[in-house]
Amino acid sequence: AQALQLAYHSIRAKDKTFNLTIETDYDKSIEELDVAFSDLSRALINIIDNACYASHIKQFKITADFNPTVSITTKNLGTTIEIRIHDNGIGIPQDNQQKIFLPFFTTKPPGQGTGLGLSITHDIIVGQHRGNLEVQTEPGNYTEFIITLPKS
Repeated sequence: AQALQLAYHSIRAKDKTFNLTIETDYDKSIEELDVAFSDLSRALINIIDNACYASHIKQFKITADFNPTVSITTKNLGTTIEIRIHDNGIGIPQDNQQKIFLPFFTTKPPGQGTGLGLSITHDIIVGQHRGNLEVQTEPGNYTEFIITLPKS
């Protein structure tokens, strides 16, 4: 929840007119996890920041009743937990989908890509926390990052 608020307020600081619908569905059966909190938090903030950015860009492209929305759901899967971060933004073009986790790759214009980067986010989730990071996307419609983390 804290990561979501930080990412949202970061975009609002740049554009006070930006409004976002935030939907959350947290599984209350998930206990505390043994994680490097600050690193994992930075990784989540980066993904959520990208989701807010994608919805913000789409809002500029569509003038009719578009409601930027980011949703976060968590689910207890027994030995792992799942975190899904979904946006209704611009999606990821097909030719970029294989590159998004490469170091220094960005689709943002100069000065906009100042975050952690998805390659470091991937390293934190997969390398440091032995988790999994997947992306599902449909260009022009949505992007969803699916994070799976072991409980121990």
